[in-house]
Amino acid sequence: MFSLKNHPFAVEAFFESSLVLSYAVAKEELQPLLPPCLELDILNDTYGFVAAAFVQTKDLRPKGFPAFMGNNFKLIGFRIFVRYKNTKGKKLRGLYILKSETDKKKMAFLGNIFTHYNYLQTDIAFKKSEQSLQLVSKKSDINVIIKNKVDDIALPTNSPFKDWKEARKFAGPLPFTFTFNSNTNEVLIIEGVRENWIPHPVEVVKHHIGFINYKSFKDIQLANAFIIKNIPYYWKKGKIELWKP
Repeated sequence: MFSLKNHPFAVEAFFESSLVLSYAVAKEELQPLLPPCLELDILNDTYGFVAAAFVQTKDLRPKGFPAFMGNNFKLIGFRIFVRYKNTKGKKLRGLYILKSETDKKKMAFLGNIFTHYNYLQTDIAFKKSEQSLQLVSKKSDINVIIKNKVDDIALPTNSPFKDWKEARKFAGPLPFTFTFNSNTNEVLIIEGVRENWIPHPVEVVKHHIGFINYKSFKDIQLANAFIIKNIPYYWKKGKIELWKP
């Protein structure tokens, strides 16, 4: 069924930076948050993963439009790492949306017309210094600090990953994002396209994130943290499939 919310056109932007913190959560706690068409992307048959992403975008606009017609936004997204088996039998790795926030009313307004992401407006500041990057939001109860350090970074304490190579598999964003319409059994698939996507591990000094705390997961730990900078990115027009149980 056609809907303006189903990503009716491709969108492009320039990612000035994207910081992603991924949390390992017991699979039994995450599975109930997913629609029936999706399954958790699981590590060692124990943990699923939920990611908090903090993105600075530049010149976000319909694909093909000149850059000067774009807008600059800050975005916050909370996603679960999932897998989906499409109608051709192929398994796709991707993300399922829990919550989306932005710093601008315009992005919230247009985002809620053309997507199912249910954007909320919030305050978010990126405070940079030579030693660190701090992300702060009073409204969303966020205070995250990372060090500007590039060498000899250890995985977070109690991370379930054996090394950064394994952790990289859950760095996000993944190629696909999924939305499920339970009334029609339709799956909306959004594919993201990027080049030279090289996430760099970062050392997390502090990670207070209200939404993560609000969920009150019993078995949760920070699993990894990566940042990428200066990457062109675009999302293809949405594709809809009928899911059959």
